[in-house]
Amino acid sequence: MKIGQSFGEWLPQNRRMVADWVNDLIDNIKEESEPGMNLKNAAVKTVSPEMGHKKMVTFKHQEVLEFKQKVMEDPTLRLLAEQMIAQGYAYKTEDPTGKPQIQDLDTLFKLIDVIIETAPEYMQPEEDGRGLIGFPINAVLDWCMGTQAGYAFFLNEQVNSCLNKILKKWCEFLNSPASTKVLNKSETGWLCDAAVEELALDEYIIDKSDEHFGFKSWNDFFTRQFKPGMRKTEAPDDPYVIVNACESAAYRIANHVKPDTKFWLKEQPYALDYMLDHHEYTNRFIGGTVYQAFLSATHYHCWHAPVDGTIADVKLIPGTYYAEINEFPYDEAGPNDSQAYITHVAARAIIMIEADNKDIGMVCFMPVGMSEVSSCDVAVKKGDTVKKGDFIGRFLFGGSTHCLIFEPNVIEEFAVDAIPAPDFNDSAIQKLGSRLATARKKRKRKSF
Repeated sequence: MKIGQSFGEWLPQNRRMVADWVNDLIDNIKEESEPGMNLKNAAVKTVSPEMGHKKMVTFKHQEVLEFKQKVMEDPTLRLLAEQMIAQGYAYKTEDPTGKPQIQDLDTLFKLIDVIIETAPEYMQPEEDGRGLIGFPINAVLDWCMGTQAGYAFFLNEQVNSCLNKILKKWCEFLNSPASTKVLNKSETGWLCDAAVEELALDEYIIDKSDEHFGFKSWNDFFTRQFKPGMRKTEAPDDPYVIVNACESAAYRIANHVKPDTKFWLKEQPYALDYMLDHHEYTNRFIGGTVYQAFLSATHYHCWHAPVDGTIADVKLIPGTYYAEINEFPYDEAGPNDSQAYITHVAARAIIMIEADNKDIGMVCFMPVGMSEVSSCDVAVKKGDTVKKGDFIGRFLFGGSTHCLIFEPNVIEEFAVDAIPAPDFNDSAIQKLGSRLATARKKRKRKSF
């Protein structure tokens, strides 16, 4: 059983492999939670249906404990949390492993607690797809997210405030030397021969004489830099050529974008007021064009300027982390199939660039966090000048989705199709710095 389209291979393609992975984590938790254990920090007694006896659960991270307490103390959140687990389990009528998975809140919170002190392991592709790469927490929450209760739970401001703290804590670990444990040459290591070939690591700055190829942390590895000359900026002296800001594959191109619309509908139209968080420059883009593209789990994760210009504004927008569009029945591909929707609600940043070319005007680059890929690390500030191809920021812990938003009547033609490729193969990827679009040369009125 496969999930539908898995743009970028961030989400699992093979349900069996993911179920096995989650069940292995649950088995480890059971072994650590035998009755009578004297567990560290705040231990909570609970009854576990799948274990059949009382157990002690401990949380090593205060952020997870606070999340649990917030949910348990708020009757609305408690109800939604219990319902999303029950509803998710009810959907799972064909669990390929034949084993029960998450059936109680303690197990859910404990799994998150374990994950945020680990880095994802490399999984080599198999004939029936890849199992898990970049979204381990997403794998745990997957069935909950796609339920009616889950839609409401993951839009809740208190829930997202707690998730923000948890993901920041995990990012601390992924920035630490301890996270290099998975940077090795074993079969599940990111430096094995299969990974070196798949990730094209020879295109990047690496030191093969070093145990970890010169990387100091997981995030250092995931934001690795190309060797000089590997990606050249196309037409650097032509102000009408707009280049790709990310190494990515096209997801959607939308024209005549409106300021307000029902973005939560299945078609997921863009609503600029919400995308741009009611920014003062929003009116400049009404009736314009949105280009959205998706970053791969195994490719470059930094952002570069698409045009020459001046940074007019930078803004970080807090938002959701695991919300997806409310579709019924269960959507196995969320949040991948919710990419346009999450540009309105997810944690994201906006970088406004006033192009030197007056025919282009203002360009908005908007990186959007998806699930645990939520850290938008902006490297420019208001007033900075940039040239096409200049580094302007990055996603920590991989990549996600991003938009380029243009004013009306700016784009003459795109160099890519508006329909996303059915899979994320090399031919679908738009290379960083390559031609994305050509701007229209506007005729100037004659003076009389």
